[in-house]
Amino acid sequence: MTHAADSLTDRLWEAVTSGDEATAADIAVAALDGGLDIEALLLDVIAPLQGRIGSEWAANRLSVAQEHLATAVNERVISALAHHPSVRERQAARRRPGRVAVACIDGEWHALPARLVTEVLRLRGWRVDYLGAQVPTQHLVSYLHGTGPAVIALSSSIATRLPAAHAAIVACRATGTPVMVGGAAFGPGGRYAARLGADAWAGDARAAADRLAERPPPEPRRVHRQVIDDLPHLADMEYAHVSRTAPQLVRHVLAGLAARFPAMAAYSEQQLRHTAEDVAHIVDFLGAALYVDDPDLFSGFLAWAAGLLATRGVPTHSLLPALELLSEELQGRPRAIAMLARAHTEIQNL
Repeated sequence: MTHAADSLTDRLWEAVTSGDEATAADIAVAALDGGLDIEALLLDVIAPLQGRIGSEWAANRLSVAQEHLATAVNERVISALAHHPSVRERQAARRRPGRVAVACIDGEWHALPARLVTEVLRLRGWRVDYLGAQVPTQHLVSYLHGTGPAVIALSSSIATRLPAAHAAIVACRATGTPVMVGGAAFGPGGRYAARLGADAWAGDARAAADRLAERPPPEPRRVHRQVIDDLPHLADMEYAHVSRTAPQLVRHVLAGLAARFPAMAAYSEQQLRHTAEDVAHIVDFLGAALYVDDPDLFSGFLAWAAGLLATRGVPTHSLLPALELLSEELQGRPRAIAMLARAHTEIQNL
């Protein structure tokens, strides 16, 4: 990032974190009027700003409410830029044939990355239908049948949504529509994209626009395909078991934690509620790791969670009894046991 972009991000930070939408929009529009390229403004200023919002929340320097407020202001700034006359003129000058749809997969509420992809594709001349956050797969398929876009771009930020992403990819491809995916859910370098049957992966909005301009993915063959065709390891039913029994697994861990982590006896109602949420996340990420058969996904989440808990004054070793209780409950599930054992060792060594 250039020094000028860095400085602009700092100025916007003050406005977005205080909820000052008007000032944030004025700063961004003034930068555009001053000659800053709109694509650079979106991807070298607004996108890093959003990343900073997430980092500050993780470091416990922004509350959940403050993070939501800042994100909402950031989205409004993007809207202000998208409707600027110079941006509309640029879009009209680059108009090209072709229609693209952009959507977040079912259960994915982090829509800002998809919005950035949408605006960059529009700047490159594409007609883009932005469907927003949390699009149920059956409605997505109906939309594809009715409109026939050249490509559907699906976004997901949270790895626990990978099973839903896979279902969406399979369903969209069955309509004959190529699928491009992006977002942190698909792992470093998009490692899960091809595994889940996507036709293309893009690491960011620029990469997505460049890929569509240079080599759009071809129309897939319309064949009847099932999830297990891509992920044969699912035949062992371990993911299905963890997914189906998740509420019981959470209850088992919470019931056993009180004896193995005595500090819980002094927890407030709010702390107990947060503990239950944390255990539910552990179970969900174990399920996601089993789904794609990648222990790194689970261990990586646990390392991130340990850091998050540390910033909130919760000792890292508090995760260990939860992993032990899950292992006891999942005896006879070798992939799950191996993932839990590896994560336990790595947390011990932090």
